Amino acid sequence: MNRETTSGDEVRAEKRRIRREILAVRDALTEEQQRRASCLITERLLGHQWFYRSESLLCYVSYGSELDTWELIREALRLGKAVYVPRVLAGHRMDFFRIGSLEELRPGFHGIPEPPESGEIYAGEETVAEAALMLMPGVAYDPYGNRLGYGGGYYDRYLSAHPWFRTYSIAVGHSCQLVERLPAEETDCRPYQVILV
Repeated sequence: MNRETTSGDEVRAEKRRIRREILAVRDALTEEQQRRASCLITERLLGHQWFYRSESLLCYVSYGSELDTWELIREALRLGKAVYVPRVLAGHRMDFFRIGSLEELRPGFHGIPEPPESGEIYAGEETVAEAALMLMPGVAYDPYGNRLGYGGGYYDRYLSAHPWFRTYSIAVGHSCQLVERLPAEETDCRPYQVILV
């Protein structure tokens, strides 16, 4: 086995270890801690200039112990913004489909609420990137802006295919998800901003 492969294997093993540890800490948060953090992040994002000026919101649908995004999605819809949420497709792809209400969502990939595949897929281009905001989840973050996802690489591949979104992307999480330093690979795409509460 060459050194490069070993190094890559070590990085992936370290990522798996961090995922297990941080998810255990996040899952142990009390209901009150979860509720308070979700209220804080909703407040922060509603007051964020990128949210204010966006015409389209590409937003993850919270699941499990992730920061709750349901209220933010409701408010974006109420304000008349075009809201797109992710759906996992064949071939390890992910696309964002437009929804008109949260009632359209059904359990999908790993039980995560997903939009119907019949919906309109977000097709924004670089020329309208400023009018859109992407909000993504993560498992862990470090002070250098690195993000550790769940291991599927869906957001990394999406950002790689739509590089202009890196300028208008925010990853969010609980403050307990901050680690000293994350191992990073060439395929990892950093969000432009990370907000932890």
